[in-house]
This record gives sequence, structure tokens and C-alpha cells, in this order.
Amino acid sequence: MELANIEKLLEKYLNAETTIAEEKMLKNYFSNGNVAPHLEEYQALFGYFSTSKQERFTKTIQLNSKKRNWKWLSVAASVILLVSVYNGYENIQQRKAEKVYAQTIGALELLSANLNKGNAAIAQLQHFEDTTNKIFKQPKK
Repeated sequence: MELANIEKLLEKYLNAETTIAEEKMLKNYFSNGNVAPHLEEYQALFGYFSTSKQERFTKTIQLNSKKRNWKWLSVAASVILLVSVYNGYENIQQRKAEKVYAQTIGALELLSANLNKGNAAIAQLQHFEDTTNKIFKQPKK
């Protein structure tokens, strides 16, 4: 290959503008032993890519596979669910009882107010009767 063409392809490669075919041309150029002296520093780069492609990881990987007892987890979740539902039911019942208590207190206060009005009216009638008795003294029998 012509050296000027390789230099242009190398410039494009460093700017990440090359195609796959152009990269193969560069790889072929740097893999043969006939490389220009001022481009020898790039020979290691392309040589690394070709050797690293053949490397394989051969060790086995040990994964920590702890078996968990999902039955106990589901039982615990069920118990927590039941306790929370029971507590929610208790809270609902308590709120209902407080509401009924407040309504009862309101009804008793209304009854008390009406009874007090009646007592005031009876007190006025009693005062009227006492005054009438003083004016018209009734004979004793």
C-alpha cells in the first residue's frame, strides 16, 4: 500500500471516522513486518487488538448461590399482613366509636338546651302564678 494512503487512513482512524473495511486495511498493514519507521508506534496498538481477540477467560467463576427458604419468608409476610389488617380494623372501629360518641354528645347537648328552655318557661309561669296569687288572694279552704 502506498504510505500516503496509510497515513490518511490512520488520521481518519484516530478521528474515529474509518469504516470497517478501512480498519481491516490498517490492521493488515501493521500486521505485516514492513512498517514505516515513523508509524512503528502504532504497530503495537494494532498488534494488541489482534492478540487480544484470541484471548479467552478459562477460569471458572464461583457464584454465591445461597438457597433461601422462601416458605418462611412467605409465612412472615402473611403474619405481618394479618397483623396490619387487624390493626387497621381496630383503628376503623375506634374511629367509628369516636364518631358515634361525638354524635351522642351533640344530641345530649341539644336535649339539655331544650330542657333548659322549658325550665326557664316554667320558672316564668311560676313567677306569674305567684304574682297572681298575691293580687287575688284566694280564700283558704
